[in-house]
Amino acid sequence: MEYRSFTIGDLMTNCYLVWVGKEAGVIDPGGPVDGIERFLRENSLKLQWIINTHGHGDHIAGNAALQQKFEVPIWIHAADREMLSSPTANLSAFMGESVTSPDADRELNDGDQIALGNEWIQVITTPGHTPGGISLLSPGLAFVGDTLFFESIGRTDFPGGNHQELLKSIRERLFLLPAQTKVFPGHGEVTSIGYEMKNNLYVDEDSAD
Repeated sequence: MEYRSFTIGDLMTNCYLVWVGKEAGVIDPGGPVDGIERFLRENSLKLQWIINTHGHGDHIAGNAALQQKFEVPIWIHAADREMLSSPTANLSAFMGESVTSPDADRELNDGDQIALGNEWIQVITTPGHTPGGISLLSPGLAFVGDTLFFESIGRTDFPGGNHQELLKSIRERLFLLPAQTKVFPGHGEVTSIGYEMKNNLYVDEDSAD
């Protein structure tokens, strides 16, 4: 599986374009999508779907534009679905914006397998940052949204956040992946499971904190 990242929007959200052969998917288009559209067209890639790892405004802001241009479905976990249409729920209203997205065409669940070319992406639930947070796994790759960052973890002080649940998601889902697995977070630099297991002090803290 090939991939390219685009850092977009005021909050510098990492959007990921993944592709196998000529079939492509977009993960978390959080702002202007001109660069994504140009890359797709220049490389003759056919967009198949848009997936949001969670429903915050800085991860869904480009959904409408991409769907309109390419007529592809939007997929998200059921617990975050209402955030697509609500600037209050997706927190964009608190930043003086009004981000909305078309409704989801499919609700993703733990263990779902998503085809891309002749390969598959697995969905695992990783709640804590939001109730419906998910991560997307391909051999050697993990797209984790705002669950895990380089030497940090996702915020849990937003509505719907749960600190203990986030730590559980990291320890019991992500940290069971092979150490060499590359971690592609929603913000900041790429890291790896092995590096975070050794160096992420936030995950080492007492789960009761």
